[in-house]
Amino acid sequence: MSAFPATRLRRLRRTDALRSLVRETRLDLDDFVQPLFVGPTSVANEELPAMGRHSIEDVVAEAGELVSLGVNAVLLFGIPEEEEKDDEGSGAWADDGIVQRALRALRAEHPELVLVTDVCLCEYTAHGHCGVLRDGEVQNDETLELLARTAVSHVEAGADAVAPSDMMDGRVGAIREALPETPLISYAAKYASAFYGPFREVAESTPQEGDRRGYQMDPANVREALRECELDLVEGADVLMVKPALPYLDVIRAVRERFDSPVAAYNVSGEYALVKAAAAKGYLDERQAALESLTAIKRAGADIVFSYWTKDLARWL
Repeated sequence: MSAFPATRLRRLRRTDALRSLVRETRLDLDDFVQPLFVGPTSVANEELPAMGRHSIEDVVAEAGELVSLGVNAVLLFGIPEEEEKDDEGSGAWADDGIVQRALRALRAEHPELVLVTDVCLCEYTAHGHCGVLRDGEVQNDETLELLARTAVSHVEAGADAVAPSDMMDGRVGAIREALPETPLISYAAKYASAFYGPFREVAESTPQEGDRRGYQMDPANVREALRECELDLVEGADVLMVKPALPYLDVIRAVRERFDSPVAAYNVSGEYALVKAAAAKGYLDERQAALESLTAIKRAGADIVFSYWTKDLARWL
């Protein structure tokens, strides 16, 4: 038997105030992290403004603007000079590396800002892979020490938390052993995705040979993602991240339902670029599409969202 006409769900949708009163998922700026790219010089990105590259002086100014808007956390990616790259990616842990210098500057000027760093070698290696490369294969175990060394250098320079994104087996344990007190946000389920394209152009981290499918996850798998998350928690991860976000909402939900730890999701460059491109063509409204996308990520179960829309979200909210 139908409950209609006594039951009419449209009654609570009639006005903005009513819809807000019964809204199940809300966007809170405290849950969002703004990714920032730091390089030797600033390079604007007209098509994808949030993915521009900042010099150290400019990233301090950008951080100041973010703080004034209410953004509490940023994720730093370093882009060194091309001639500074080598086979091991030694610039990743150099005391005078681009991220290390940016951390010191940011910590001095914005002590209230949560500084998270991406821990990986791909931006610093001449070959563009996330670890030591030999005979066309990334050497997992040899890479672990280098990742731990990188994470330690970030914390010594002022990082509040580190986020290893390389997808080497055992890297959470290696970093945890080196940094027993530091919050560790693990890219636990990072997929070999087509949605990273714009990021790789900005970060200049496209592999010179082969691809990353040998260590990043197969997009077809979700049970494997849960195994990755479980292993990372055992090794000492504090937060589990799923990347990308929108094509993997089911994975976010599965991780949320299985584990009690905080769950993060990375709303990646391709997701951002798709909406930007469609909005530029007049096919959709960017603000509405972005808010809907971010709400979907939160609704799926993410506690923390890394998004290039964070600065815009601060204005919209």
